[in-house]
Order: sequence, then structure tokens, then C-alpha cells
Amino acid sequence: MSIVDNKKAFHDYFIEEKFEAGLVLEGWEAKAIRAGRAQIKEAYVVVKDGEIFLIGAHISPLAQASTHVSADPVRTRKVLLHQREIGKLIGKVERAGYALVPLDLHFTKGRIKLEVGLAKGKKQYDKRETEKQKDWVREKARIVRSAR
Repeated sequence: MSIVDNKKAFHDYFIEEKFEAGLVLEGWEAKAIRAGRAQIKEAYVVVKDGEIFLIGAHISPLAQASTHVSADPVRTRKVLLHQREIGKLIGKVERAGYALVPLDLHFTKGRIKLEVGLAKGKKQYDKRETEKQKDWVREKARIVRSAR
């Protein structure tokens, strides 16, 4: 079940591969995410010292859940992946010019997971071509509906 999607990532990047990863969260963050108070539109994923971090994700604290903790809504959060997946991602990002992009937050077996995409940036003409394709698919569906 998806909590938050990053639609901007699909507009700005070609997503080559997807990885499901865990996140190191504090208690108040888990409660806020379950309440739907998360936003990953401006977030990005970086590799630092052989580890992967989510930067810029905004999780608004709930007033009743974080009374005794001073909450930082945009703190850096560690992303949990297997070592061989991290090695593969580091190689692609450093050598092949790929970027790591957060795609969505979702639940898997009651746990909050982050889907990270290995992405190549789109040029402006690629974005226009994608829009044309979407418009054509929409138009085709409209024509088929009206023909019935």
C-alpha cells in the first residue's frame, strides 16, 4: 500500500532499476508517516562513506506523538540495503552517471519501506516526447470509449 509517491521523479528521470529499502526512523516519524504526513517530492538519495542516505524528505511531526522530543522534520535518514546492492549502486552512480531517486514510501508486511530508483536524467525534448505519448494514449482511450 503506497503512502507517498514521487511523480516528479518519473517526469524528470528515466527509471532503469528499482530497489526496495528500509529506513532508519524514529518513533514519532513512523507515526507521522502512518498518518500520511510525509513528503518526498524534493528529496534525494546520496552515497556517503559506503552508506546510502535520504536527504530532504519532509516528515511533519504530529502534535500528540512528539511532545517530549524536539523533532527535526528534514533530518538525514539512513537507507537500509544489502551490501551487494549498495556496491552495485555505488558503481553505477560513480562511474555511469546515474542518480538515485526516492520513488515512493509504502508499507510491506506492516513496515515502512522506501523504493529507490536508479535513474538517468531526461533532457527537455525527452520530457516533451513523454507528454506526447501520454496524450496519445489518453486520446486513444477516449476514441475507443466513444466508438462503443
